Amino acid sequence: MIESFADPDSLADHAAGLAVEALAAAIAARGGAVLVGTGGRSPAPVYDRLARSALDWSKVKVTLSDDRFVPSTSPDSNERLVRERLLVEAAAVAQFTPMSVEAVSVDAAAEAVEAGVRALAPFDVMLLGMGDDGHVASLIPGSPVLAAGMDPSGDRYCLGVPAGVGSPPVARVTLTLPALLQARLTLILISGEAKRRIVEAGNGLPVHALLEQAKAPVRILWTP
Repeated sequence: MIESFADPDSLADHAAGLAVEALAAAIAARGGAVLVGTGGRSPAPVYDRLARSALDWSKVKVTLSDDRFVPSTSPDSNERLVRERLLVEAAAVAQFTPMSVEAVSVDAAAEAVEAGVRALAPFDVMLLGMGDDGHVASLIPGSPVLAAGMDPSGDRYCLGVPAGVGSPPVARVTLTLPALLQARLTLILISGEAKRRIVEAGNGLPVHALLEQAKAPVRILWTP
């Protein structure tokens, strides 16, 4: 289940190659493609490679699996990461749909982006990281809204997560499990022995819900 790579560069090369292949196939088959990005350290070098790829980025739409409820100029903003590392060079013409917007509350922000994000589904490629607690997107153990976010029969794609969980413990907007399962290909990018052990343990954390379902293809790319 876990695909191993010798170093982060090898992992990033492979992840970018898989993403380009799937996005190009979507453009050829359906005239457009949707890429769901994520935050953290692992996807940034993948973004660098994607931005230099020969895709027709004018036919690609980009959104995020989650974002912090902060201004897009904040160092904590996943949107900022995507704009600085992916939506540059050839990829600057891609259309971006935010996962967090200025609003009176994080719940209001989630409601504001719901329709726009839902309209992008099904997604062609989704990049995810995984936290030391087994969280994916911002479906975080200990969150008061985790049960709602993990409900496979839930009717929301975007959910507000109150402050107090995660690192940093700021409020967030996240895709729910039903939304995550709309991806035609999900790549989970992880590094280190501790995270490999979490994946292999299979003890009911949010990441395991993705790995144990049969609806959406998921690949785990790991490097020491």
